[in-house]
Formats: sequence, structure tokens, C-alpha cells
Amino acid sequence: MHRRLSTWSYVPLCGYALIVLFPLVWLTYTSLKSTPEIFLGPWALPRAPHWENFVHAWQGSSGEPGLGPYFLNSVVITGVSVVLILMVGAAATYSLTHYRFRGSELILNLFTSGMAFPIFLAAVPLFLLLNQTRIPGLAPKGFTNHPVGLVAVYVAYSLPFTVFVLSGFFRALPRELGEAARVDGAGHFAVFHRVMMPLARPGLIVAGVFNVIGIWNEYPLALVLLSDRERFTLPLGLAQITQRQQYSVDFGSLFAALLIVLLPAFAVYLAFQRQLRQGLTAGALKG
Repeated sequence: MHRRLSTWSYVPLCGYALIVLFPLVWLTYTSLKSTPEIFLGPWALPRAPHWENFVHAWQGSSGEPGLGPYFLNSVVITGVSVVLILMVGAAATYSLTHYRFRGSELILNLFTSGMAFPIFLAAVPLFLLLNQTRIPGLAPKGFTNHPVGLVAVYVAYSLPFTVFVLSGFFRALPRELGEAARVDGAGHFAVFHRVMMPLARPGLIVAGVFNVIGIWNEYPLALVLLSDRERFTLPLGLAQITQRQQYSVDFGSLFAALLIVLLPAFAVYLAFQRQLRQGLTAGALKG
């Protein structure tokens, strides 16, 4: 009886998997179809693959840019942001969990409470703050429409979630290891960098994967803080292409552009799915 119930429990899981995977499969083969094929047979397979859809989506057409420049902007901004988020978040979490002082728990709770702050309430104040912050030689006209300003906003807004995720991992690390390393002559930074960071690697992978996916797909803050088309990130570039393709009637290139945007985040998840699953399980047990 138990085995029969266990077998039937896979039925809803398989149904859920089909619901999740079908849009991705449909998007993949639709991106290889021409515009007439999409309208005449939206669910049918392509008669012949139109690989030129990806070329048009990447390089652009009719004098308009494609996804290429926006893709590079997103790679740089996402990579720099995630590295800074993990560095600052790990250092802050380690300091607040392993060095007990008056107010440490309050500061940690204030960090995590930032997750409850809606992003839309921060958009206008952030725009005004960055617009009035000027550094000669770097941003003489302010940090709006500047990649450094966008990276700083992403780092600040992602720290609450990162600290929340990492706090369970760093709290579980035994303090005796740090004390033994200091007895051997290691300084505070050496203990953090050489002892604690490798042990907290599962938590860093979990926080890194979620931050990569979140920043890669982020749209509202980039829309508010960036106005120069050459500095657009991938979501903004995709919105521009979507508006343009509605008038040029090239829906094959539009679906190809959607697939190009989706694949990097999907590849990151697939590459770290085992570590992500193990890290989430360990974090749940340790938290």
C-alpha cells in the first residue's frame, strides 16, 4: 500500500514538471519559426529552422541595435554586483554572527528587515540621491545613467537577502576553528578568508545563484536609473526590441531574443543545481 501511494505521488509532480517545462520548449521551437508560421500554426513545429532569427535578435536590423551591446552590459553589471554583494555580505554576516557586541543582533535584524522594503518606494529617492551625488572625474553629472550607480544600488538592495541567507551558515560554523587559527598566528582577516569562507561555500553558492538570477532579470531600477540607450541592461534592451518588433512584424526574432535572455540564467541554475539543493537543505537545517 505504501509503495502504491509512493508511485502515485509522482503523478502530480510529473504534471507540474510538464506545466513548467512546456513554455520553455514552446519558446525554443517557436524561436526557430518565421512570422507567418507563428500565426498560421502557433503550436506546430517549424518546417525548417530559421537560425537567422538569432542573428537578427543579436545584431539588430533596419539600423537598430540588437541584444549584443545590452548583453555585454548585463554581464559586466551582474558580475561586478554579485562579487561585491558576496564579499560585503559575507564580511558583514561573519562579523555580526561571530563577534558578539552590544547591538549586533539588532543590526542583523535591521539588515534582514530590508527585504520587506518595496523596491518601488525606493526608486524615486534613489534617483534623487544618485543624481545629486557627484564625483569629479568619475561622475561629474551624478550617478544616474551611470553603471557604477546602478551597481551600488544593486549591492545595497541585495544585501538584506544575502545576509539573511548567509546568517544560518555562519552561525553553524564553530568558533573554535577561528580561535585555533588565531592561536596559530592568523589574523582576523586570515581567519575569515582562509577558514570561514571555504566552510560557508554552500551558502555563498545559494546567495550567488539567486542574486545572479535576480539582477540579470531586474527591470524597474534599471528603467529609473538608466536613460542612455548605450548603457541599457538586457531587460531594457529586450523591452526596446519588443516595441520595435511589433511594428516590423518580425516575431521570430522577438522569440529568439526572449530565448537569448532566458538561457544564461537557466544555465547558471543548471550548473549549480546540485550545490543549490544541498545548500538550501543545509541552510534549513543549520538555520
